[in-house]
Amino acid sequence: MTLTVYADRMSQPSRAIIIFCKVNGIDFEEVRIDLAKRQQLSPEFQEINSMKKVPAIVDGRFKLFESHAILIYLACVFPGVADHWYPADLFQRARVHSVLDWHHSNLRSGAAGYVLNSTLGPALGLPLNPEAAAQSEKLLLASLRKIESFWLKGRGRFLLGSSQPSIADLSLVCEIMQLELVDEKDRERILGPHKRVMKWIDDTKNATRPHFDEVHSVLFKVKEKLQSTRQNVLPSKM
Repeated sequence: MTLTVYADRMSQPSRAIIIFCKVNGIDFEEVRIDLAKRQQLSPEFQEINSMKKVPAIVDGRFKLFESHAILIYLACVFPGVADHWYPADLFQRARVHSVLDWHHSNLRSGAAGYVLNSTLGPALGLPLNPEAAAQSEKLLLASLRKIESFWLKGRGRFLLGSSQPSIADLSLVCEIMQLELVDEKDRERILGPHKRVMKWIDDTKNATRPHFDEVHSVLFKVKEKLQSTRQNVLPSKM
């Protein structure tokens, strides 16, 4: 039976799942759950994931949500997935888990909170919240410093000193890509000082192209719309 992936490509973890499937030749059907239209709250989707979030998958009778759990499942169940994505060696695997666990309470909280409260909120029916954005930015900056000084230590191009990407690299880079939506000056201010992080992002993109670019195309379309809106608003304030 075909794997079904329920996702919205505006969702960072949704993009990670879709890219992983495409890179590894996993056959799947993509079902869009439009977050802007609150489709994740529908009774039909709650039958798939009662937590009302994307991504989620259905593989035969098996249903699963939470992107990290999904990535691990896909890497273990589907044949042909290269070992570097989720190593068979238990020590290396445990280290990948350490990054994934850190991600949720650090980088994800900081990046998602900052983008939502500084830029994206109105598109989802939420007001901008400068105070919340400022608090999230502090956590985001601390997380980027930790990636630069700890998770990227060693000679490898990827997290944990690896020479090839793991599911942790893909998950974290998709998270950081959400910063494309914020004002360019703010993005440069946040990411610019972290040269190793920016190099790692480029290396992960290159390792997963052309799928990385194709899946992120929706993000850049929204970015263009937001830039156009900013340009139209600025003159009225002058």
